[in-house]
Amino acid sequence: MVLKLASYRSKSHILRRSVCGVVLIAVMTSLTFGQDADNGQSVSVRRSAMEKVPTSTVGIELERERLYNELAEEFSAFDRLGYLVRRVSQLVKPSVIHIEAHKTELRGATRESFDEAGSGVIVEFGGSDKWVLTNRHVISGAEPEGILLRSYLGKEFNPTRIVSDESSDIALLKIEQSDLPAARVGNSESIEIGDFVIAIGSPFGLSHSVTFGILSAKGRRDLSLGEQKIDLQDFFQTDAAINPGNSGGPLLNLRGEVVGVNTAIASSSGGSEGIGFAIPMRMAMQVAEQLVQYGKLRRGYLGVTLDPDFDVVAIDGIELDQRGGAMVKSVRRGSPAEIARLQRGDVIVEFNGGSVDNDDHLVTQVGLTPIGESIPMVILRNGKRYRTEVVLTDFN
Repeated sequence: MVLKLASYRSKSHILRRSVCGVVLIAVMTSLTFGQDADNGQSVSVRRSAMEKVPTSTVGIELERERLYNELAEEFSAFDRLGYLVRRVSQLVKPSVIHIEAHKTELRGATRESFDEAGSGVIVEFGGSDKWVLTNRHVISGAEPEGILLRSYLGKEFNPTRIVSDESSDIALLKIEQSDLPAARVGNSESIEIGDFVIAIGSPFGLSHSVTFGILSAKGRRDLSLGEQKIDLQDFFQTDAAINPGNSGGPLLNLRGEVVGVNTAIASSSGGSEGIGFAIPMRMAMQVAEQLVQYGKLRRGYLGVTLDPDFDVVAIDGIELDQRGGAMVKSVRRGSPAEIARLQRGDVIVEFNGGSVDNDDHLVTQVGLTPIGESIPMVILRNGKRYRTEVVLTDFN
């Protein structure tokens, strides 16, 4: 299985379509069944249209009518879900932007030009400033004048400013189109596995396409995304169809709120196989707010090396209710960790009030924590729990 970033690369603006027509022919014949009087064998005979319908057939038709009525009642409840999906799509589509980024790469002695298609969603900061939130890999390497943005109604324009962060794969494109509505940001912490979600994007360059599914998993953090290295990972997994071109588009709950930014797919064929990944909106907005304020992510720095092979159940004396943690392999001199008196062999089990699942989880938590503030931690040392505090500095 190959993990791929869900942007769509094409060498031209021409989309070739292959149309397959399938004709289904249904042949229905009315048959009744009887018995040969001579030999007792079953035979089939064609019933005349003028023949009187037996009472038993009338009973069957009445029963079928009753079942159809029951089915209609049950469908009405199910149809309300479909109506809700339609309402959400209509409400949010005006906030979704199709992105085409013209890029040039040097391959050996030649330069190769290509367009990369993706998606974005309009968010608002400061009550008036509007930005298109997307993935960095969609627009990386393109200048503002080489990025074409297209609204749901076909209006085309360019961004006036670009800010991005490589470690989280988040980018923001400043726009001046005040008439375009911003999407409503939802609480990605409250969504649970099994909840219905909707993805909107530009799969294979087909802008503003809608797919529907559920949230399949949370906390996917150790994904290898080819040449793209994303240090801060905490992905949602969804079976809503995500294909190349969906990158940067919104993942929505059924309230019409954005709960994630669609980013990557796991695929052996290059298309959707029911395993897509999205950055939770809480994480995306934490990065975005710093990009707007500082022009970069002020990534937190703790100053430890963690053991990626740490297995919590293998340590003698550890508490039986402890299910996670990150083990410290070394502490860098002069680092915030040394000042907080962390030692080799300590297991960090809580950070900033939240539990720590593993080393990747801690890296993401530290990276997104504000610097310069006193952050509480809980560690396990020799089977006992200790509390301490640390003041993070800027990773950069």
